[in-house]
Amino acid sequence: MRFKLGVLLLMMVGLLSCGKGDTSGIPYVAVNFQGQLSDPNLSRLNSIGGSVVVNGYGVAGLVIFHNPSGGFAAYDRCSSYQPEKKCAVNIDPDLSSQAVDPCSGSKFALTDGSPVKGPASKSLRSYYVQVVNNSIIVNN
Repeated sequence: MRFKLGVLLLMMVGLLSCGKGDTSGIPYVAVNFQGQLSDPNLSRLNSIGGSVVVNGYGVAGLVIFHNPSGGFAAYDRCSSYQPEKKCAVNIDPDLSSQAVDPCSGSKFALTDGSPVKGPASKSLRSYYVQVVNNSIIVNN
């Protein structure tokens, strides 16, 4: 009896702790994007600080950024400010290392997805990025 109670308690704690890793409020959507860095639509990613928008993936599309460290970062374009509105952030035309929420005016750093200007207080949903044989792969 004690064993069953212990297992039940452990399962309840596990279930209650699920979902705490992402606090952005952006819904989870399976993402599996793959593209060649030689593709003209992705050519800006060949330069440090370059960023591109890829539609058709995630909640509101993807924004992919070539970090100054040499790696890549990818985020859902759905703003973390009132994510139920599914407002898609755009690359800031004045600063390609930032994304702007056209609905609220919030700005996000593309180096780590964090908000740099409110009213947003949560980061964009990030995705895993790999580069294999000149192909960029974004998934979750």
